[in-house]
Amino acid sequence: MAQYLVIESFKGGNAVPVYERFRERGRMAPEGLAYVASWVTTDYATCYQVMECEDARLLDEWMANWADLVDFTVIPVVTYTAAAARFSGGK
Repeated sequence: MAQYLVIESFKGGNAVPVYERFRERGRMAPEGLAYVASWVTTDYATCYQVMECEDARLLDEWMANWADLVDFTVIPVVTYTAAAARFSGGK
């Protein structure tokens, strides 16, 4: 399962509409896209989420539900353990 760091910048720095929609409709993620964890900056302007899926097109479908309120940056990531294993050189 591939993981992605999703950086959400709330348009106008305003988190209120995002949280209102989330309260009303939930995450609105398509089947096959899983939420892992998230953190929000202390000024409530940016959210960092880890999402996972087999098909990255599911991210596009999910982000379309929020594009009027959020600007997205998506970065494919791996865990530290996976990176360390890859670069361990067999040691």
